[in-house]
Amino acid sequence: MSAQPERPGFGFYRAGQASAGPAGTAGGSRTDRPSDPADAPPPEPEVLPPDAELDLASDEAAARVGAVLAGLDSDLVGLAAVKRRVREIASLLLVDRARRQFGLGSSRPTLHMSFTGGPGTGKTTVALRMAEILHALGYIRAPRVHTVTRDDLVGQFIGHTAPKTKEAIARAAGGILFIDEAYYLFRPDNERDYGQEVIEILLTEMEKERDSLVVIFAGYEDRMGTFFTANPGLSSRVPHHIAFEDYTHEELTRIADLMVAKENFVFDDQAREAFSEYLTRRMAQPRFSNARSVRNAIERSRLRQARRLVELNRPLRRADLVTLTAEDIYGSTVFDLDEETPTEWTPEGTGAESSRQPVVRVPR
Repeated sequence: MSAQPERPGFGFYRAGQASAGPAGTAGGSRTDRPSDPADAPPPEPEVLPPDAELDLASDEAAARVGAVLAGLDSDLVGLAAVKRRVREIASLLLVDRARRQFGLGSSRPTLHMSFTGGPGTGKTTVALRMAEILHALGYIRAPRVHTVTRDDLVGQFIGHTAPKTKEAIARAAGGILFIDEAYYLFRPDNERDYGQEVIEILLTEMEKERDSLVVIFAGYEDRMGTFFTANPGLSSRVPHHIAFEDYTHEELTRIADLMVAKENFVFDDQAREAFSEYLTRRMAQPRFSNARSVRNAIERSRLRQARRLVELNRPLRRADLVTLTAEDIYGSTVFDLDEETPTEWTPEGTGAESSRQPVVRVPR
């Protein structure tokens, strides 16, 4: 498929420009939020004389970035390497801002990124915090992340893909375009797949509009490695590759405590031990999704708690309503699964033994 012809850019916001919004930003995604006057990025400071001294701690933008980083530390369990890399990027941009204050011209740092890791490891959450950092320093117009997948970008027929991709880029203008499961755009076994056209359009805009367009590609680490072979220029346009490790058992337990407390519940002592055992078993089962699986497990425990309380058929106290017990945890089907054979078998087609396919049993 040939490269896209040269086109005018979309008029994206650039750091230091007036914050007039670009055309075509209507609509949103599950991570979009409405703009707020308080979100306005700080104005570009006046150029300082060469003999001046600059205290980064007194900079309003630096204070806002510091607050975001502190929130990242307090709200997210683990992810030490991720947090360190986010701090490095923030430091780079703070120093770049300081250089501009002294009139030291240099090219704008390239901010396109790749987030790799399993499901439920905080990739979307970190993207939102990154948007807040970039906005505080004037690199994007709004602390907004527009999330898309292959279905939002790839058309079903000739001539349909380019308009869909351009629309997604326009919706992300002034913020971040977050492409989840980006590896689905590259299907090397199908030369006629329209995903390659999306990649070529993105490459053009990532280079032409790199002063305003920030793209984050996200997905599983092994598949993303293949994705970056889709085009020789793709990897070179993404300087920041951040790996999100799976959570440990201890970290997942801490995450569960935070989630339970946030919803005004508590584990009693036996429930805490039961949930620890649940995690040990569930982590060994297929399709485990880290914090996402923890959240789902807590939601189902609340369902079992509600059923238990209704069946008590007596007046309820506050303690009854906030306490999750071992019974609420042990009701999960994860305790019924045979750990040696986590799949069951179902006939396919004619039902012949040789045509049977495994069906994964997802614990509840």
